[in-house]
Amino acid sequence: MEWPAEFLWGTAASSTQTDGAAPASDWWDWERSGHAPISGDGNGFATRYAEDFELLAGLGLTHHRLSIEWARIEPEEGRRDPDAITHARDILHAARDAGVVPWVCLHHFTLPRWFATRGGFLVEANRTTYWRRHVEFMAETFGDLVGGWKPVNETNYYAGAAYGGRGWPPGHTDRHERALAAEQIHLATAEAAVTLRSTGAPVASIFGLSCEVLLDDDEATTKTARSLSAVNWDPAIGLFRDGVLRIPGREPLERPDLVGCYDLFGFSYYATTGVAHGQVVRYPADAPASPLGYAIWAEGLGLVLERLHHELPGTPLLIDEYGIGTGDDTQRVHYLEVGLQVVHDALRRGIDVRGLFHWTAVDNYEWLHGYEVSFGIIDADRRVRPSALLLAQEASSSG
Repeated sequence: MEWPAEFLWGTAASSTQTDGAAPASDWWDWERSGHAPISGDGNGFATRYAEDFELLAGLGLTHHRLSIEWARIEPEEGRRDPDAITHARDILHAARDAGVVPWVCLHHFTLPRWFATRGGFLVEANRTTYWRRHVEFMAETFGDLVGGWKPVNETNYYAGAAYGGRGWPPGHTDRHERALAAEQIHLATAEAAVTLRSTGAPVASIFGLSCEVLLDDDEATTKTARSLSAVNWDPAIGLFRDGVLRIPGREPLERPDLVGCYDLFGFSYYATTGVAHGQVVRYPADAPASPLGYAIWAEGLGLVLERLHHELPGTPLLIDEYGIGTGDDTQRVHYLEVGLQVVHDALRRGIDVRGLFHWTAVDNYEWLHGYEVSFGIIDADRRVRPSALLLAQEASSSG
């Protein structure tokens, strides 16, 4: 396949998953209280980053999203760690030296312990004071080296993970807290985007998106599908397109200043959601199952692209994460082949897709699953898999 010369070929990862939990983070405490496997040193990226960037550059995967862990930069409220800042700048310099454009994420599910203890994103003042101050500091401190920003990972998933009983700290199951956290994290993401754009680097969102496929005409099925959209699609699109944030269980908020806050509307894709008799089911039912429980179906990526193209006509789109957890790289190669064909077909139909970031580069820590699930095109010993060579071949045909 031939690709546009400017198409972004990249990979993505996060600090906790590649470096292990920061000692001053809520995830460090979560692991040590027995709620998640111990992450240790991750996949060794903290010391092998230059080697990893050289590997990626050699494959033609010249964009990489990483997170700079807030809990390392500011382990205590108001006290920033100069060694952590220097280390982060060294990583960004190494990426640049290797010919890899670094995209930086500021919040990938984990928080500094001190911020979480103050209520995290349940407290509006935390967003408008501590988070805002941190975003401004990051822009000032790293803006000269960052090639792009992705402020918050999977904004729409965070509240459910933390306050919807999905196993993330603080481990609450509370509808009111979930709604409040969703409101605050959507605002935190969009406001950060506005600040980070001042550095001159492009800013992309990351929303975890899955299209709903209704498998019957039951009223309950329609209601369930609408409720899923109300959580995962409507807040993100409404705030970006219309300047109105609508969170189920909260009053709508008008924020016209946040219209168009992202240069690229980015998303992750892993699965499509089936709905039958009012219940969420795997879709397609006969598709292979991921170790994480969902159906592996690359074609669903096309459904997300079509829906975004319809909802946000003329908006550049970015695939922030696309990949599967599997120990069978032949399966990963097939998944990539189908997904890339879906993207290529979308481009031919006029859908403005600017790039694809594979999740992930090197096998890493997978949260509640520890090191049992492999997402990498490179293994932890830095052996390049056939899936990486497939991406390299496609990247070489750009232009």
